[in-house]
Amino acid sequence: MRSSLRLKMKLGVVFPQTEIGADPVAVRDYVQAVESLGYDHMGAYEHVLGANAASRPQWRGAYRHTDMFHEPFVLFGYLAGITQSIEFVSGIVILPQRQTVLVAKQAAEVDVLSGGRLRLGIGLGWNDVEYEALGQNFHDRGPRSEEQIEVLRALWTQELVTYEGR
Repeated sequence: MRSSLRLKMKLGVVFPQTEIGADPVAVRDYVQAVESLGYDHMGAYEHVLGANAASRPQWRGAYRHTDMFHEPFVLFGYLAGITQSIEFVSGIVILPQRQTVLVAKQAAEVDVLSGGRLRLGIGLGWNDVEYEALGQNFHDRGPRSEEQIEVLRALWTQELVTYEGR
């Protein structure tokens, strides 16, 4: 029995944040190779900073202060200019650590300049060290991000926005 349902599986790769380093040629070569191999999307993780395990003996997080993470909006802007079709997926932007209006503008800018190739994934984050360093409250990140999502949607769909929240 033959099904009339056609599935198109999309395949992607994860950008090797902590392995690739800061050489723009290596970054360019990697993403162009990924695109030429026919992958549909590339995801990139975000961390603003890692913890210094020497000053935090109980630290069990995966990343240290020596691990490099490219900033996703800047990275995707660069990659959009040197690729044609691959989509860019933030996996994830830690929304409560960022100014909402700035996220709205950066995401919209990358999406416009890439021809609609951005998929914005957001999350709360798990690293309380980042929140501490950024002067943000780790414990109210859930409710804060719920409000931020409301504001993002309004900013992307309305000409003028007024929002009253916590």
